This record gives sequence, structure tokens and C-alpha cells, in this order.
Amino acid sequence: MRKNFGAKPMLYPMPVLIIGTYGEDGTPNAMNAAWGGITEENEITICVSEDHKTTKNLLQRGAFTVSVATAAEVVAADYVGITSGNDVPDKLARAGWHTEKSAFVDAPLILELPMALECRVKSYDKETCRLVGEIVNVTADESVLGEGGKIDPQKLRPITYDPANHTYLALSTPVGRAFSDGKKLK
Repeated sequence: MRKNFGAKPMLYPMPVLIIGTYGEDGTPNAMNAAWGGITEENEITICVSEDHKTTKNLLQRGAFTVSVATAAEVVAADYVGITSGNDVPDKLARAGWHTEKSAFVDAPLILELPMALECRVKSYDKETCRLVGEIVNVTADESVLGEGGKIDPQKLRPITYDPANHTYLALSTPVGRAFSDGKKLK
């Protein structure tokens, strides 16, 4: 028997995305956003309201980064999600994070988060809070690379947000190989 929950923003996994921007004065800023995902081959869409400092920054600069939050950085990732850059201008530093400028866009890379998408603002709709970014580069620290130089989720240990229980979960256990295990159904 199934239980109905009604129309709610529940989906698993819901990646924990950390959006990085620079403010008018060049101060790095970051926020936690769980409602987003890849929507085209070189495009990411994220729901982020216009009242966030991050939104103002990315619209002004035309760029942002999207780092994948990790199990090792869950406390800092939560902090930048519940603390407003409008109230705490140095919240990224208070989270204990350090940055370097992206080589591809006018936005910071967070050194403690080993994987990021570097994006240009493609569009933003204030009514739906829908931000669309063009992915111009994906960068990953060598510490999370595995065989063949590919990103290894077991080393990255990305986290997902559980909207029903308001908690974070670590993802990284392989359960099958895409495009090969389905053949075994026959």
C-alpha cells in the first residue's frame, strides 16, 4: 500500500549544490541550494530566489560556480545554507572555506569542495526563481579522481538533501553499471 504526500518538493537524490559568487567589492560568497540539476548537456538549472545575496551577485557578474557539497564539509555546507550573505558578508570565511578565482568565469572556486561546475548566467526568471547556467568547465581536484582520471564518487562522497526528514545523506556506494546491467534482465 502506498501513502500519498501531496504536491511536495521531494525527489531522491536531491544534490546539495553550493553556488559561489563574488560580491560588488570582490568578496567571495556562497549559498546552499538543493533544488537543481543538469537540464541540458552543458546546462544546469537551479531554483534560487531573488532576495539572496548570491542571486544579486551572479546577475551582476554574469557568472557563478556550482560546487558539489561533500560529507567532509556537511557542517559548513549547512551553515552557508542557513546564514544569509545579506546579514553576514563574510559567511564563506566563517564557514572555514578558502577560494581561488575560476580561470573560466568571474566566480570563486571553493578549495574545500573538490568538484565544481564553472558557469555563465544564461537566464534568470524572477517569477519562477529559475536560474539557468551554461556550464563552461567542470573542475575536480586530483584527490577525487580514480581510474582513467575520472571523478570517483567514492572519493568525492557527495551529499544529498533528504527533504522529508530534513537531513543530509552521503552518496557513494556503487550498485550497478549503467548501460550494461540492464542487459542482464533478459
